Amino acid sequence: MASEPLLALGEGAEAARLGASPLRLAAPLGLLALGFLLIPYFGLALTTDWRGMAPSGGDWDAVGTSVGATMAALAVVVAGGTPLAWWLARRKPRLRVLLDALLLLTLLTPPLAMGLMLAIAYGPYSAIGRGAAALGLELSNTPAAFLLAQIYASAPYYVLAARSAFESVPTAYEDIARTLGRGPWYCFWHVSLPLARLGLATGLALAWVRALGEFGVALIIAYFPQGIPVRLWVDLQDTGLSAVYPLLWVFFLIGLPLPLALGLWARGRHAA
Repeated sequence: MASEPLLALGEGAEAARLGASPLRLAAPLGLLALGFLLIPYFGLALTTDWRGMAPSGGDWDAVGTSVGATMAALAVVVAGGTPLAWWLARRKPRLRVLLDALLLLTLLTPPLAMGLMLAIAYGPYSAIGRGAAALGLELSNTPAAFLLAQIYASAPYYVLAARSAFESVPTAYEDIARTLGRGPWYCFWHVSLPLARLGLATGLALAWVRALGEFGVALIIAYFPQGIPVRLWVDLQDTGLSAVYPLLWVFFLIGLPLPLALGLWARGRHAA
C-alpha cells in the first residue's frame, strides 16, 4: 500500500520527463518560425525614414475613403450576415453541407476573379447596372462600387466566423426559452447572440481587416475613388518604394488596433 503513492509519483515524473522533451525542441523552432514571420515588420521599421513621414493630400483622401466605406460595409455585413449565420447554424446537417459549399465558394474565389464577376454583374452593361444607373446610382468606379467591393470581400469571413460562434451555443438553451413561451427572435436576441459574442467579435475583426485591405476586387470595379490599397499601388508605380512608407504606416495604425483589441478581448474572455 505504501508503495502505491511512490509508484504513482514515479509514473508522473516519467510522463513529465517524456513530455518536456518535445517542448524543448518546439521552443526554438517556434521562436524561429515567429521570427521569420516578423522579418517584414522589422525591415519596415528599420528602413523607414522617419524624418520624411508626411503623407500627401491624395494619401489622406484614400484614408478617408477606406475608413468611411469600411465602416459602412461592416454595418451592412453585420446587419445581414448575423441573421444569416444564425440560420445556417440551425439548419439540418445535410442542408448545411450544401449551404456551406455555396458560402465557401464566395470565400475561395480569387479577388481579381471576384472583381471581374462584379463588373459583369453590376457594371454599366449589365441589367443590374443599367437599372441602377436609371435610378442615378452608378456601380462602377464610384463610392457605391467601392462599398460593394468591400462587402463582397469581407462578408464571407464574417458569416463563417459567426456561424461557428452560433454553432457553439447549445440548442438546449434556445429550447428552454421556447418552453417558456419565447419566440424565435427572442431566442436569437437574448440567448444565442449574447452567448456567441466572442465568436462574433472575431468575425468582426476579420471582416474589418478584409474590407479595409481589399485590393483585387476594388482594382477592377472601384479603381476610383482610390482607397488605401489602390493608392499604395499607385504611389509604388508612380514614385517607387520610398513613396509608400507614410501611407503604409497610417494603414497599420488604422487597420490593426481594432482587430487586435477584439482578438485580445475575445481570448481574455475565453480564458476567464
